[in-house]
Amino acid sequence: MLLTLGLGLAGCSALKLGYDNAATVAFWWLDSYIDFSDAQAPRVREDLARLQAWHRAEELPRWTGMLREMEELAPNDISAEQACHFVSGFRERLQAAAQRAEPAAVTLATGLAPEQIQHLRRRHEQNNADDEREWLKLSAAEQRDKRYRRFLERSEMVYGRLDDVQREALRRDMEQTVFDARRLLAERVRRRQDALRTLERITTERLAFDEARRLLRGWLDRALMPPEHGAGSHQLALIGEGCRHFAVLHNSTTTAQREAAVRRLRAYQRDLRELSAQR
Repeated sequence: MLLTLGLGLAGCSALKLGYDNAATVAFWWLDSYIDFSDAQAPRVREDLARLQAWHRAEELPRWTGMLREMEELAPNDISAEQACHFVSGFRERLQAAAQRAEPAAVTLATGLAPEQIQHLRRRHEQNNADDEREWLKLSAAEQRDKRYRRFLERSEMVYGRLDDVQREALRRDMEQTVFDARRLLAERVRRRQDALRTLERITTERLAFDEARRLLRGWLDRALMPPEHGAGSHQLALIGEGCRHFAVLHNSTTTAQREAAVRRLRAYQRDLRELSAQR
């Protein structure tokens, strides 16, 4: 979504600081799930540094281009379909990064020990429990209110404060939703279980690199591109809803709010160009 992509970048200074430290943060995040051995850790750090160097040089200019497209659209009303165009672009960039990381990921996967798989299983179980506490203990009305407030907070990062009429229009639109926390969390559990089964097969069967690569690629495809049925249809419906929510919000904004969004998007572009120029 136009908004989500821009908002996900957070504040400008935070964006630059976060990106410069992305490889380190990614290492510690992965380590919390896998618990790297002393032999694995240096190689993972090097692989992440190489991935970031590639991303800085090759991908940041593409992200800058997407932001430029957003800036060009920002002064005008937009449709849900136009907003969803950026969702497709975002997914393409995720897939490009995943493909670039694939050889290193396969090498790591083929070298995991049984105790690391168990460590990952425990982390997934904890995540499942955390998700349940965060969503399933809320009433349907509380869930809707939580989603609305998150969307509102991110929106106001770009447009500035929305007035009461705009807020109410956004809330009414977000009340019309297919959101089902149980279905959404069930899909998260499925993806986590799918990842565990894939890694267990790679390690227990001691698969060769090419076969392990095929299995990991299949898992990633299933994670990034949900099938258009069952849980996948729910995810796709939510994506479409998000595009509609953004179009409704954007089309309610004033000239001053759109100008604020343009300034924010230009600042993001400037930061990404500066980050890309660093070598």
